Amino acid sequence: MLLAAAVLCACGATAASAARAHPARIIATPSTRPLNTGIFDPFLFGGTQQARAFGMLQSAGGSYVRLIARWYRIAPVTVPVGFVGADPDSLGYDWATLDESVAAAENAGLTPIVDVGEPPTWALVPSSIGTGGGTPKLTKLTDFATAVATHFDGSHGAPVVHVFQVWNEPNLSLDLSPVRPSAYRSMVNAFATAVHAVNPSSIVVAGALDPFGNSAKRFHTMAPLAYMRGFLCLSKATKKKKAHKTCHTPAHFDVWSTHPYSFNGPYGKARGTDNVSLGDLPTMDALLKTGVKLHQVVSNGPVKFWVTEFSWDTNPPRKNAAPLNLQARWTAEAFHQMWLSGVSLVTWFMLQDQPGRTAYQSGLYFYSPTLAHARAKPMRTSFRFPFVAYLGKKNSVSVWGRDATSKTATIAIQQRHGARGTWRTVGRIKANRYGIFLGKLKLKKVSAKDWIRAATAGSGNSLPFSLTQPSSKLRYGPWGN
Repeated sequence: MLLAAAVLCACGATAASAARAHPARIIATPSTRPLNTGIFDPFLFGGTQQARAFGMLQSAGGSYVRLIARWYRIAPVTVPVGFVGADPDSLGYDWATLDESVAAAENAGLTPIVDVGEPPTWALVPSSIGTGGGTPKLTKLTDFATAVATHFDGSHGAPVVHVFQVWNEPNLSLDLSPVRPSAYRSMVNAFATAVHAVNPSSIVVAGALDPFGNSAKRFHTMAPLAYMRGFLCLSKATKKKKAHKTCHTPAHFDVWSTHPYSFNGPYGKARGTDNVSLGDLPTMDALLKTGVKLHQVVSNGPVKFWVTEFSWDTNPPRKNAAPLNLQARWTAEAFHQMWLSGVSLVTWFMLQDQPGRTAYQSGLYFYSPTLAHARAKPMRTSFRFPFVAYLGKKNSVSVWGRDATSKTATIAIQQRHGARGTWRTVGRIKANRYGIFLGKLKLKKVSAKDWIRAATAGSGNSLPFSLTQPSSKLRYGPWGN
C-alpha cells in the first residue's frame, strides 16, 4: 500500500533498525512535523455548554478551537457618529460574545483560531449575481482587522489571540462573490498587513477552501486548485512546462488551509478537475510549495498547511453514513494521510451530533441535551490517539500514530491473533517531542487476520487496528449522502 510505503520512507534509517527490533528494545522516532488537532462546532461554541465543550475537547487530545468572529454581530448595525472602525473601543463595537468564547478556550488550555467573516451591510459591496455573499470593502476590512488584532493584543482587557483566519470557503459564492481569486488575494493582503502591523508574530490563515467545484442555481463554487492558482498567480503546470508567475503581486499569509471532504475513504481522490479530497492533498501541498519557491507567498516564517474543517457523519444516527467502526478506522487513516501530505493541524467538524434528522452527525459524541451525559463514539478514541498499522512483506508491519498527550512517550505496540485473544507486546517505540511515533516491526508470525494496537501509560490504548484492509470500493459521503 502507498501509505505503508510512505511510513517507511518517513522512518529513514530508524525503520531499518526497527526491522530487527525486540520487544525489550526501544525504537526512536526521528524529528517530524507535529499533528495538532482541534474542533470547529458552531452549534456549541458561544452557548451555555461552551466551557464543558472546551474541556471535553482538551481531554480528547485537542489543542485548537476554531471560533467564528461574525463581523456583523461585533460591529454596529448602522455606523454611529464618531465611529472609528480601526479602534476596538469605538462606540458601537460589542466584543462580549467572542471574548467569552476566547477566554473559555484559553482557560481550557486551547489555542483559539479567530475566523473573521460575515460583514455588516455597510461594509459590503453586494453581489451582482443576487445569490452570493458579496465582497467586503477593503478599507472597512482593513479597519476591522486592525480592531480585531488590537482588541486581542493583551492590553485591552481581552485575552491574547495570535491566530486569525480570513473568511470561510471564499471560493463559494455564498461566502464571497463574485468568486474571484484576485479579490480574495487583496482581502488577505489587506487583512495580514493590518494584523501584522499590530503584532508581527501573529499568524494569518488563508484559504479554507470548499473542496468541490460546482455550478448550481443558488450558488457557484470554483474548484479549489484552480482558485488557489489564481490566488497565488501561478499558471497550471503540465508535463512539458513548469508553473510560472502570472502576476507580480504575492499573497501575504502564514498558513494555507483547506477542507478536503472525501466520499470514498481516507485515500480517495475527488472527481472532477482541480477538486481536492484527502487523496489530492499532496497536489495542493506541492502547489503551495511552488508558490513559496517562486516568491508568491510572503510570510513571517515557514508556511504551514492546515485542514480547518473535515469530518464524516456516522450511522447511527444518520442513515447511509459510514458505520461507526469503519468511520473510526477512517478517522485514524485520514489523520495519517493528512500528516503525510504536509498537514500539521486538523480541526474536526463538530464535537457533538445535532438532534433530529440533520446532515450534522459527525460529532465525537452522540447527541445529548446536556454534554455531561453525551456518549462518545468509537472515533473519539481515534481522534485522541490516532494509530494505523499496515501489513508488509516478510512478516513486517509498518505503524504510525500520535500519542494523546502530543509529547514524548514510550509506546508499546501490541499484537493479537484474530478478533479475540491475548494482546502481546511485540515492539516499543519512543515518540518524538510532538508525540508522533512510527516504525517498521519484524514479527515472528503475522497475518491479515491479526490486529495491532498502541498502548502507553499517558494515553491508554488506541483502537485495535485490523491488518485486513476494508474494500477500496466502499463509498460513504461526509454528510451521509
